[in-house]
Amino acid sequence: MPRTRDVEAQREQLSAAVWAVLARDGLPGLTLRAVAERAGCTTGLVLHAFADKRTLLRHARELLHRRTGQRADALEDAAEGSGQDPWETLRAVLHAALSLTEDEREEGRVWVGFLAAAVPDPELRAVHVAHHRAFLDRLERLVGRCLPRSSAAGRTQLAVTLAAQVEGLNALAAADPEVYTAGRQRAAVDRLLDGLR
Repeated sequence: MPRTRDVEAQREQLSAAVWAVLARDGLPGLTLRAVAERAGCTTGLVLHAFADKRTLLRHARELLHRRTGQRADALEDAAEGSGQDPWETLRAVLHAALSLTEDEREEGRVWVGFLAAAVPDPELRAVHVAHHRAFLDRLERLVGRCLPRSSAAGRTQLAVTLAAQVEGLNALAAADPEVYTAGRQRAAVDRLLDGLR
């Protein structure tokens, strides 16, 4: 019987391989064989952890949600005790959701690959909708701190606008990082936020 630590290490190795293959090769390249090659193991081991391509995709999306959520949580936690201007907290959370570094552009490619698979697949679409709405809820809460007298409908609309801008920039930066540079992405978010104050 394998030790728990060994199983966890294998799971982490396979997670990294799923992520790398989806980011590098996109949806068409995400196969059990490609993940096995990347992880340096057999397809049997991959099949033990992930039954099929949908399971691979779902895992990649869950990992993405966890990574981005942890970053945003850390920014909110740091701001909470510091008396930071709520607009600056919102700005920091939005910047953290952009594709500013190579690792973040990789996250953007994973997100685009998952979204492409989710559109025709009700099960994957439900996963996307749940995680996207969690992001919208976070943005609505932050907008409420910035604009405490705003209506619920106004907060929702602004959260949708901000999410659309960030996710649009991520999708575009995944395909064309030379045009959608880190500086241009930050400037687009800053311009929108500065116009709201």
